[in-house]
Amino acid sequence: MTDQGELFELPKGPEPSAPLATRLRPRSFDQLVGQERIVEVLRGLTGSGHLPSIVLWGPPGSGKTTLAGLLAAETKARLVAMSAVTAGVADLRKVVAEARVQRRAGLRTVLFIDEIHRFNKAQQDAILPHVEDGTVTLIGATTENPSFEVIAPLLSRSRVFRLEAIDRDDLKKIVERGVTELGAAISAEGMDALLEGARGDARVALNGLETAAALAKGDEITLSHVERALQEGHLLYDRAGDQHYDIVSALIKSVRGSDPDAAVYWLARMLEAGEDPLFVARRLVISAAEDIGLADPQALQVAIAAQQAAHFVGMPEAVLPLTEAALYLALAPKSNSALTSYGAARELIEQTGNEPVPLHLRNAVTGLMRSMGYGRDYKYAHDFEGGVADQVHMPEKLKGRKVYKPGPRDLSSPPRGELTPRP
Repeated sequence: MTDQGELFELPKGPEPSAPLATRLRPRSFDQLVGQERIVEVLRGLTGSGHLPSIVLWGPPGSGKTTLAGLLAAETKARLVAMSAVTAGVADLRKVVAEARVQRRAGLRTVLFIDEIHRFNKAQQDAILPHVEDGTVTLIGATTENPSFEVIAPLLSRSRVFRLEAIDRDDLKKIVERGVTELGAAISAEGMDALLEGARGDARVALNGLETAAALAKGDEITLSHVERALQEGHLLYDRAGDQHYDIVSALIKSVRGSDPDAAVYWLARMLEAGEDPLFVARRLVISAAEDIGLADPQALQVAIAAQQAAHFVGMPEAVLPLTEAALYLALAPKSNSALTSYGAARELIEQTGNEPVPLHLRNAVTGLMRSMGYGRDYKYAHDFEGGVADQVHMPEKLKGRKVYKPGPRDLSSPPRGELTPRP
């Protein structure tokens, strides 16, 4: 359940038969490619001799595991690695007991927990006191936003570092090292396809390269070899994770920004990665009311129709009504008066509390209620010119207060007429 250093005994180096990604794992910060900004800070931490607990947050293949190994090696600490997928509280207790023994011998223990977001609250609580008293230094790795996935007490005792997907230039350097390690050659088209297919994930790039080299059987690695090795390009998207929220945010902001190209691009990113089409439809319905609103009320009908059509036909045909809705919303005039009006009303309620309903607006359903003035002097709007009666509809103390501020593209306000009863 735990791995007390077999992956991370950096001075010994990996076995020649190990996977290429393991053989090329950097043995020092000088060998590390990418993440320069974070590496500079981490170098400073190891140079001080004091390593705080750390959470490394980033996409797959961005170097989280490698950095954990380097941090332990640079501070001459004992590294114990475990995966939150397979480890439990009993494993944590065993590691802590061993760490106490090693601490008395003057050796610090770094506990590396991969996919720490998979630990539940109770498991994370079990780590907390041993991080607080210094028995272990925690390095947690996660692809999910730690603000949501790591308990606040543990997060407050750790430094969070956000890693980005490795950019194309750095990824190419890593692949070139792999080509050299394998004693192989790769065509320009093969290299481009590998970099594109890996999408910033060094592990995917190196595993793909190793498989492509095996398929090439000593010949130059070509585009065909790379395509067969990668089989299908993977999309970096987790339906329950950070990418889920980042991409849907990009979709809605593209609609709001009236950018139909970007709206359809982000829509396709979600659907091609396996997102629930009804989740996408719900977001479009919300956007129709929030961002288009009274500038084009038809937008809400289009979004609702898309939701119903997507539910009716299912995937893959559901992409068509959803794309139509995304394009319609992106191209429509925009107004957020529904959002701002409700916000203003809510703020007014918070300021003034529960103001009573004016008597003339109350239904007089019993004789007692009529005797108390319920419904007295109520003006039936349809009896007035233009269908508008001159009467107060807000609570008495809020008479004249406004919450609706018309947007510049809202439909015309209802006619006010002469406010006189019809004959």
